[in-house]
Amino acid sequence: MDSHKDGHPAILRDGGFDTVGSIETNVADGFTMAAVGDLLLARPVTTGHHPGLADVLKIFHDADITFGNLETNILDVRSKGCPQAEYGGAYCISAPELGPDLKAMGFNMLSRANNHTLDWGLEGMRETSRALDENGISHAGAGENLAQAGAARFFETARGRAALVSFTTTFTPMSRACDPAGEAPGRPGLHALRLAQSITVPSEMLESLRRVRDALPGNKAGETDPRRVILGGMTYKRGDKSGYSFEPDPRDVGDILRNVRRGKQFSDFCIATNHGHEPGEWSLEPPDYEQSFARRLIDAGADAYVVHGPHVLRGIEIYKGRPIFYSLGNFFCQDLRTPQGADMFEAYGKDPRIDTDAEVTVDELAKGYPTAAGFVGPQTDAVYYESVVAVSRFEQNLLAQLKLYPIELGRSMRFANRGVPRLAAGPQAKTILERLQKLSKPFGTQIDIENNVGVIRLTPTSS
Repeated sequence: MDSHKDGHPAILRDGGFDTVGSIETNVADGFTMAAVGDLLLARPVTTGHHPGLADVLKIFHDADITFGNLETNILDVRSKGCPQAEYGGAYCISAPELGPDLKAMGFNMLSRANNHTLDWGLEGMRETSRALDENGISHAGAGENLAQAGAARFFETARGRAALVSFTTTFTPMSRACDPAGEAPGRPGLHALRLAQSITVPSEMLESLRRVRDALPGNKAGETDPRRVILGGMTYKRGDKSGYSFEPDPRDVGDILRNVRRGKQFSDFCIATNHGHEPGEWSLEPPDYEQSFARRLIDAGADAYVVHGPHVLRGIEIYKGRPIFYSLGNFFCQDLRTPQGADMFEAYGKDPRIDTDAEVTVDELAKGYPTAAGFVGPQTDAVYYESVVAVSRFEQNLLAQLKLYPIELGRSMRFANRGVPRLAAGPQAKTILERLQKLSKPFGTQIDIENNVGVIRLTPTSS
């Protein structure tokens, strides 16, 4: 699609009506996006003693956009917020000093929609927004109603205006934002993509489930669909093998695609990002719905699609010359968080009069981090502390090169100090990049390894 010679998007004509903009990338040569995964921070880090962190942050220096997913709340719990009865598996909280610390690191665009958005209630969500606003960091995915939570947010760079649309498929039910309806006001919260989950099983298993269902009291007569069985509130469908299947809510999909389209109409570069744990943190492959959905986002105008949430790396796809990151894993994973809510103590059999919140977290990690598929033995949780910084560079409005810098988060350090990234070296860097090579191969993506850095080189015909 053509643009004007001055670089501004062309005005398209459709049936005699002017439509604004183009879905094509429209940035100056050298535009660079540095993208990472989850930021699970409890404390500021730039002024502390964290060997190797400065080398990682240097990667951000020349980037126009530095993006990550903020999976915590920034607030002073002494005066604001309280731990909610419904929370995202842990109470993620950071000190107020984290706002300026994120700016000092170089972050300028952050996603907010995730399962921890309302761990500390609406006050926690709003205080986090205030902390980011005060430090000039653009953020999307949470707001006072669905329209605000879903809207694209923008950041001006010398090479073009960037937009960000943030949503999540993994969230607590009460955290989902909604719009006003008649006299009922809107509900503050996050931008959600609801998924209908089912389980696929071979034919013989489906028939066994059907017999179990029919033997139970209260079975509804007439449920004879040969392709599925509903049992215990779960839908089972016939498939070649056992597995989980997900179907996105079409209303949410339409809303997200519109927000992406609008975001691109008002910007030169649009990032769409999803926080999704599906099908589970044990999986190194994305859920079955995601590839087709990711491509629809690109077709709607997204220049990059970034997934985070599983806490492990997943593969990379290049579609129509645009990157799709099916998970960038963790960038920060500070394991010790304080304070913890009373519900966390109860969940792990601890007594706040005797045990400490650090002991709660240690127990959570021991019981809560599943074994990633394909990894056994003493390294079972190592993949949660290994990831990459992905740096995408655009020339002539095409993705020209993608560099992948392997990082590790100090898994071998004491709990109070682990979780801060540093560049991986030697055999560990090779292991991380070879794992990513293998995960990306099914998507037709070739990753070369050069001097402990992964490189994806693009041609104008890449798709």
